[in-house]
Amino acid sequence: MEHPLIQAIVAGRRKDVPALVQQCLDAGESAAAIVENRLVPAMSVVGEKFKCNEFFVPEMLIAARAMNEALKILEPRLVAAGVKPKYTAVIGTVQGDLHDIGKNLVAMMWKGANFVVIDLGVNVPAEQFVAAARRHRSNLIGLSALLSTTMPAMRETVKTIRDAGVAVKILVGGAPITAEFAREIGADGFAPDASSAADAALALLQGAA
Repeated sequence: MEHPLIQAIVAGRRKDVPALVQQCLDAGESAAAIVENRLVPAMSVVGEKFKCNEFFVPEMLIAARAMNEALKILEPRLVAAGVKPKYTAVIGTVQGDLHDIGKNLVAMMWKGANFVVIDLGVNVPAEQFVAAARRHRSNLIGLSALLSTTMPAMRETVKTIRDAGVAVKILVGGAPITAEFAREIGADGFAPDASSAADAALALLQGAA
């Protein structure tokens, strides 16, 4: 039987989440244990349901918002306990593209996998990715593009990051992006949708460890 907190996040019952998080804390679970044993599995279930066409974008967004309610309570406790997520990721939609739903979903899935996520928003110039990666010492940069017309901007962004010598893995995605295009422009990986973005990111980073 799934834990009630996992069930609430998967179902997107965000009003129930604070009380359920508090129950876990009252039962003696640490904030880190709640993230590891409740939040990460919940977002894995959401990802699987999306892959199996049981969930679609609205359900994923609702579940991710419920997870964020838990993170609001847990993040200060994690900081106070000196618990640091293992990886930091910078994410944004490339210059010329104003779409953000896919990018937002990926950011939420990465948070659910216990990443620190620096979201630069939309229409992000290549140099801004480089600056953010350096400032936050990130392990990963996620680039999103929804328009075929902004694919050249994604290519240019990857080149700028590589030319700057920033030691990061680059993961790309978006409606017109393919694994073949990702390889062609020199990205390290490709995620076809938000549900697979966490697995793809972890595979890249754990492989680099």
